[in-house]
Formats: sequence, structure tokens, C-alpha cells
Amino acid sequence: GLGVFIYVMLDGFDLGIGLLFAFFEAKEDRDVMMNTIAPVWDGNETFLVLGGAALYGAFPVAYSTLLPANYLPLILMVVGLIFRGAAFELRAKAKRTRPAWDLAFIAGSALAALCQGIVLGSVLQGTQIAGGRFSGGSFDWLSPFSVLCGLGVWVTYAALGCGWLILKTEGELQR
Repeated sequence: GLGVFIYVMLDGFDLGIGLLFAFFEAKEDRDVMMNTIAPVWDGNETFLVLGGAALYGAFPVAYSTLLPANYLPLILMVVGLIFRGAAFELRAKAKRTRPAWDLAFIAGSALAALCQGIVLGSVLQGTQIAGGRFSGGSFDWLSPFSVLCGLGVWVTYAALGCGWLILKTEGELQR
């Protein structure tokens, strides 16, 4: 639980920066936003791995029940994180294709954050278990509640991103 909490606090703000990227069109603003998260970028996902490994080690039955119940949103989250990571690294080197990498950064951040919230909602609403194993369907994770949780995580991460920008920038971008 601690690893997941640390991940949300540390990676939540840089997912929030990715969500806020869509609202800043100036190259200079986007460059400053990227530069604020660049020093801490690589370490933040470490806590996601730590949280998953700790859950597996401490509660293997819960892990083996919750993982199959949420395969699709978890896989989509990883795809979003991969897009985001590739976009972060490659947009600095790109000249002509920078807008495409900016879009990939926004989309990857949005997908990862939404899927994290959907998984949270799925876990909170409960999982069908029979004989100690997941017995539900492939889309049991998808409900109005889980989608609402996904949107709530979007808003939370965007707020963390705003706080980060206020802390780390000056001038118009800070406002």
C-alpha cells in the first residue's frame, strides 16, 4: 500500500503535467513543463513496480484474484506509460515531429491516469470470487462507478500537476 501511495504522490504530478499539456500550446511553455519533471522522471515509475511486487509478495491470493479481473485496464495503463515514456524521451530530439510526440505524451498520460482510476473503481466496487479465484467476466471492471473513479483520478492528477507547476515555475505559466 505504501509503494502505491508513494507512486500516486510522485508520479501523479507528472501524469498531471501530461494532462495539462493539452491546455498549453506554446512550445516554450511545454518545454518548461517538461524541464520541471525531467530530473525526477525516471524514478517515479519505480514505486509502481514496488507496489505491485509488494502486493504480490504480501498478498498473493489477492494479487492472483485482482490481476485477472483487471487485465485489460492494466495492460492499457502499461501501453499509456510506454507511449508517455517514449514521447518524453523523443520529443526533445524531434523537430518536425514534435507535435506528434506532444500528442503521444498527452494521450499516454490520459490513458494511464484513466486506467489507474478504473482499476481503483473496480477494486472498490468488488470482484466476483468463487473458490478463491476470479469468476467474473472480462469486462466486469467496466462500470459507471469505475469510469467515474477514472475521471476522478484525472482531476486529482491534474490538480497535482497544477501544484507542481506553481511550485516549480514563474511568471505566466505559474498563474
